Amino acid sequence: MRVLVLGINCFPELTGIGKYSGEMVNWLAAHDHHTTMVTTFPYYPYWEVQPPYKGNFYKKDISHGGNLIIYRCPMYIPKVPSGFKRLLHEATFVMSSWLVVFRLLFKKKYDIIFTIAPPFHLGFLALFYRFFKGGKIIYHIQDLQVDASKELKMLPSVLFPALFALERLILKNVDYVSTISDGMIKRVKDKVNKKILFFPNWVDTVNFSPLPHRDLLKPEWGFNVNQKIILYSGSIGEKQGLDSLIRIAKTLRSNPHIQFVICGTGPYKEKLISMAAADELTNVHFLPLQRDAVFNKFLNMADVHLVLQKKDASDLVMPSKLTTILSVGGLALVTANVGTTLCDVVRENEMGVVIEPENEPLLAQTILSITESDMNSSRLNARAYAERYLNKKNILAKILADIS
Repeated sequence: MRVLVLGINCFPELTGIGKYSGEMVNWLAAHDHHTTMVTTFPYYPYWEVQPPYKGNFYKKDISHGGNLIIYRCPMYIPKVPSGFKRLLHEATFVMSSWLVVFRLLFKKKYDIIFTIAPPFHLGFLALFYRFFKGGKIIYHIQDLQVDASKELKMLPSVLFPALFALERLILKNVDYVSTISDGMIKRVKDKVNKKILFFPNWVDTVNFSPLPHRDLLKPEWGFNVNQKIILYSGSIGEKQGLDSLIRIAKTLRSNPHIQFVICGTGPYKEKLISMAAADELTNVHFLPLQRDAVFNKFLNMADVHLVLQKKDASDLVMPSKLTTILSVGGLALVTANVGTTLCDVVRENEMGVVIEPENEPLLAQTILSITESDMNSSRLNARAYAERYLNKKNILAKILADIS
């Protein structure tokens, strides 16, 4: 087939939506589907274009023997993203990518148009292409962006009636809608009366797998084999609520065997570093994003993986980091509301620990408790779940079968 993919994030971004979009287009091209992606330059989670892409206006990359073409478009990238800055950030991408899509109207037709949301209004670009050329639109929702913006109070309330109306217009007019969890499927069904496809995030269960003698990996990152490593790895923004980890580390510094590691980058990282320095905390460590070559070992090294959600984010997003944690047989400590997909799937499969969000004393006590407990059965269950349900090859093959 000929496949067009529209999405703001793509490889070589290592985290978030770009990781999945990049892996998907590479898989499609490797399986003889002529694939074109319209995206921007890699910027996430740094909120800055990364080398060697700096200084480009538009750029075209060709790989897989010509089977994969990637058009990269310019956009505004705020140093510190806020609600309005994100709107401008996404609007500039939609405008700059329209020029590329317009040029594609004069090339051979694409059979499938994958649209990755957010940004939710990228769906209008897919509808524009289909109006002139045809093809089937798969509108894939990674985050319920408008709902999250409303519940997290990121934009003035007066804007939301118009934003929801625009979103409904897209949902009604695309051929297929897909999303990544049961909870998000239920939320989308409340918006539009059509079947919603289940298209979960996946993981490479070969490259991310449990390693023996995990504790012996800790010295490679400067830790003692007897220390317990509590790891947060991912985007470091204000909405993650990571300042709570600094306060918890302060209350637990009388337990020197417990060490907190915050790995990644983002606009809130410097503030966290300043907070830890002000309290002279020696049990908090900040690391950059780890290279692909060592990432499996790095994740295996951790004793506890933190997957933190706020109360207001219930079933609006599904943390992408969880799939990799499960694949390495990691012990996930999740904050999620009862009744959400995230809470249900972890508890029903007994592959981690779930507690209520935004409860710092409970989070501190749970960290103490599980570092002193035998959680091996949870680790084994996590790996078994990843092998059974999160295999990349099976998930991508199934979505193509569903839309064929």
